[in-house]
Amino acid sequence: MNNKVVVTGLNMITALGLDLESCWANLVTGKNGVKQITLIDARGLQTQVAAQVPDSFEEYAAGFIKKRMADQTTRVTKMCYVCAREAVQKAAIDFVSFDRSRCAVILGVVNTANNSAEKGTTSKNTVLKSMSNSMSAWISLEYKLLGPNFTVTSACSSSAYAIGIAYDMIKYGAADLIITGGADSMINREEIEGFNELYALSVNPEPEKASCPFSNDRDGFVIGEGAGIMILESEESALRRNAKIYAELAGYALTSEAYNIMAPMKDGEGIRQTMESALKNAAVSPEEVDYINAHGTSTTLNDKYETMAIKNLFGERAYKIPVSSVKSMIGHTVGAAGVIEGTVTVMSIVNDIITPTIHLNIPDPELDLDYVPHCSRKQVVRCALSNSFAFGGHNATLVFKKYV
Repeated sequence: MNNKVVVTGLNMITALGLDLESCWANLVTGKNGVKQITLIDARGLQTQVAAQVPDSFEEYAAGFIKKRMADQTTRVTKMCYVCAREAVQKAAIDFVSFDRSRCAVILGVVNTANNSAEKGTTSKNTVLKSMSNSMSAWISLEYKLLGPNFTVTSACSSSAYAIGIAYDMIKYGAADLIITGGADSMINREEIEGFNELYALSVNPEPEKASCPFSNDRDGFVIGEGAGIMILESEESALRRNAKIYAELAGYALTSEAYNIMAPMKDGEGIRQTMESALKNAAVSPEEVDYINAHGTSTTLNDKYETMAIKNLFGERAYKIPVSSVKSMIGHTVGAAGVIEGTVTVMSIVNDIITPTIHLNIPDPELDLDYVPHCSRKQVVRCALSNSFAFGGHNATLVFKKYV
């Protein structure tokens, strides 16, 4: 079988909002979601800023989650569950009309964040709150879905990997609809201290300057948190129920650099190979790419090597392709980054608007592509790439196209 895979549902929760509409509106206006850390007592930490989900989330989530479930789930699991509930609702999906054995839940999850930042963990609920498979399980339980429900762990590319696996299941006829995505938060003392030891996190104390991808004064990534859900469906299933189709997921590539546990392959060669493989798998030529949603972490090596990879793959045309990083506004959402940034990419295709890279005040002279600085841009986007690259050499590129 060779089904076309389409996107029929989207949602996200980030520092810029609790739903797709508010997040997108704030991203388009170039709003900064990075603020002083308040989720934990940050005294004594080198890093003092992060992109936290709004404080109103707990109250918002209470409208979706019953007390018993609330006691058995972490704040991050709640984010994923609420995000999925709204995505399904907005996509007007009635699972009664589906063969539930052909509906699955595949999520990218690093952990459930049952750590020092989590409140209310007791000996009675610690196991349930810590289960990394709990996010997919709760969603599957909610809709009585009988297809596979499982999670994928590949650090910062986890949810992009989940999307790729979901694509294959639909493409080759193993499923009709898959709820995919993920959620994450690393705003806790132990992980902040750990990343500070690796010199990976920004220690800039100013929220308006800390997350500055492609800038000369970048000094590391800023932690973000949130959730994203993308509903993938076979074209046949979507047309049968007259669903709104946002875009086509035309293909993807997952690769391993097998180079270094932390650093990307020299000169961005692994990144280039991933993007090239994704284009080949999607049957898309480099000339068709109108936009690249970069991994763009604001770390020295990632920004440099991702830029080099784009130049090496696209040649002179690289200078004509807009490249931007939403991490400049919502920080690095780690396991959720692939789906959140993939969702932003799809919204760029739907609305023909490219979101900006904010805080790009002092460009790195080595990095000279069009990073869409400061302000969003109205531009037709027919085909776009969404990149995710992770510690451990886990690379992923997703290829989205306008649905026609």
